Amino acid sequence: MKRFPIFIPRYYRYHLPLDIANYSKHKFSSLGSASVRPFPDYSPKKPTIKDSQLVYNISTAIKQRRFEPIERILKPFESRFKPDHFIWVLMDIKNEYTLVLNLFSWLCLRRAPSLEARCIIIQISVAAKDPKTAYRLIHDFWSKPNVDATLPFTLFMEKLIYTYKDWSNNNPFVFDIFFQVLVEVGILDGAKKLLYKMLNYGVVISVASCNLFLSKLSENMNGCKITPYVFTEFAKEGVDWNTVSHNITMHCLCRIGKVKEAHNLLVQMRLRGYTSDAISYSTVINGYCQIGEYHVVPKLIEEMQTRGIEPNVFTLNSVVLFLCQIGKVAEAEKVLREMLYRKLVPDKVVYTTLIDGFCKAGNITAAYRLLNEMHCKHIVPDLVTYTAIIAGICRTGNIAEAHNLFVDVVSRGMEVDEVTCTVLIDGYCKAGQMKDAFTLHNQMVRMGLTPNIVTYTALVDGLCKQGEIETANELLGEMCAKGLELNICTYNSLVNGLCKVGNIVQAIKLVGDMEAAGVYPDTFTYTTLMDAYCKAGDMVNAHELLREMLDKGLQPTVVTFNVLMNGFCVSGMLEDGKRLLKWMLEKRIMPNATTYNSLMKQYCIRSDMHATTEIYKEMISEGLSPNANTYDILIRGHCKARNMKEAWFLRKEMVDKGYDLTVNGYNALIKGFIKRKKHLEAKNIFEEMRKKGFVADRELYNFFMDMNYHDGNLDLTLELCDEAIEKNVVDKTDK
Repeated sequence: MKRFPIFIPRYYRYHLPLDIANYSKHKFSSLGSASVRPFPDYSPKKPTIKDSQLVYNISTAIKQRRFEPIERILKPFESRFKPDHFIWVLMDIKNEYTLVLNLFSWLCLRRAPSLEARCIIIQISVAAKDPKTAYRLIHDFWSKPNVDATLPFTLFMEKLIYTYKDWSNNNPFVFDIFFQVLVEVGILDGAKKLLYKMLNYGVVISVASCNLFLSKLSENMNGCKITPYVFTEFAKEGVDWNTVSHNITMHCLCRIGKVKEAHNLLVQMRLRGYTSDAISYSTVINGYCQIGEYHVVPKLIEEMQTRGIEPNVFTLNSVVLFLCQIGKVAEAEKVLREMLYRKLVPDKVVYTTLIDGFCKAGNITAAYRLLNEMHCKHIVPDLVTYTAIIAGICRTGNIAEAHNLFVDVVSRGMEVDEVTCTVLIDGYCKAGQMKDAFTLHNQMVRMGLTPNIVTYTALVDGLCKQGEIETANELLGEMCAKGLELNICTYNSLVNGLCKVGNIVQAIKLVGDMEAAGVYPDTFTYTTLMDAYCKAGDMVNAHELLREMLDKGLQPTVVTFNVLMNGFCVSGMLEDGKRLLKWMLEKRIMPNATTYNSLMKQYCIRSDMHATTEIYKEMISEGLSPNANTYDILIRGHCKARNMKEAWFLRKEMVDKGYDLTVNGYNALIKGFIKRKKHLEAKNIFEEMRKKGFVADRELYNFFMDMNYHDGNLDLTLELCDEAIEKNVVDKTDK
């Protein structure tokens, strides 16, 4: 369901300025006189005496009456004017560029100029330092819809070569322009043939034009696959690539997943004396982010800083994405602040990435803060932004708020799509609100949206979690009837549902069925089965599944290891859990907050707060930020150990970071203060808890009812009593 755009820099659409004044920077190199073929001499048809006289009269009239309209000047000669006369007249006036253009315009209004005539005008335009006219004349010819790209190419190229020596003033930029046009109109084979043809004459197409060729290739995936070979091939033929060339090639390598090769090219680039820039590093950084190899990114950023390369917007975008992917959202926001400090303008993609990161971390408050900041900076949030927040709210279980935001988005006139609807349907399903999920499904259909395989998979997953396996199977039948093919996600939902109800045997059988159907289990499938075994205390089978998974070449994720970690911890095998954590760090498998939370939770249950604190410190030293669950575990652990000072400090830090205290966290704090006889603090937190709509447990209601009764506060006692009954904390007999 993820729709967040991948960062692709705009500069890969390389545009070459037609600036003849800067042509000296791109001069063609010579291949040596021994192997170079000379350009042919121009030898037009010789005029007769009668033709010579007519040409003289026309040339003289044009020169002497240059300020008069060309139509008036040539009116007396029009009936006798033939195509050959045009070229002969040009020989007399070729150094007077304005007259040449006037004559050519006059000719074009009466007949289509010959290919030779067009090429001559192109050569004169380049000699007169008017490359734009030359470009237009070539482009007009090659952009015609009826041009046969195979036949005229050789003829056009030969005519351009034939007219070069006598008409161009020895300015080979004309071939650069022809090369550029061929690239622009998509005749890449022709451009390549031109490059090799010009090598015969000792001319190498400029690196700027060759960069345009690479840029055109990089526009699609097939072109990206070819680009590295073209880069190597052209270099062998004498093209002296520059920084832009390397950047485009690295971009293509990253797009086809060859990020390490791109990184190697970055290293070679420096060794060969080329200057790497922010774009070079940003490309490789983004590439590593896309394939999930985040451990390389900090080294590249440090290398940039060492070399004094200032990051640009794209670099910082990539770093924000990288930090959000590894769960360091707070650090990602610091990068955003750095961008603003440098007066770099972040776009909606950066904000949406951060909002999504905070939502995934459970920090909805921070997500809303960034949303408001977007509005203040006149950055308009789009549907992707709102979908990220709706998904985040759904993860917190506050489905009512997610529904309200969905309604608000619709009321703003934004057209919701299948992704947004599916996110909310998935939220309903995970909350067990299957009736609401199917209602929204029906609403989707009425809106003209087509529920896709992801939508149905969410519904199947919800039914399975409710134990309604038969109904889920019926829905699968409906999916197949609509022509939707069951994918790995659908099967995983069924496997997960069977595991949830404790039917591991049936889940294993289903995995066999899916393999028979040609759908092979993935990392999520194995992780789900391992989780089921771990929760059943069967660590032997869980470990066996990990071995089978590795044998099949599947890469475990941090979630896989978190499942094992939780299994070890729940089974009381804390030393095995610590060994697993050590092994992950040695193998550069970055653990997340959940990994550490499992260990800390079990040590808190054992009231070993010293070990808990050591693990927490280790987590922070690895650069990981605690999440809401981390704080909840620590606060409850310290309260149980009566370390109220530490618990209160953590509570303050948690709130400052935008996390909300859970019901269990409130209960633990209140009970902790009561045990330390700090009844005023306990009472204040209890009132705060009530204002937020949270319901304390029966023990706390009884305590505060008794306390208020003994203090003579009968009204509050009765109020708490009624509230406890209304919220089903106590029943009427208790009263």
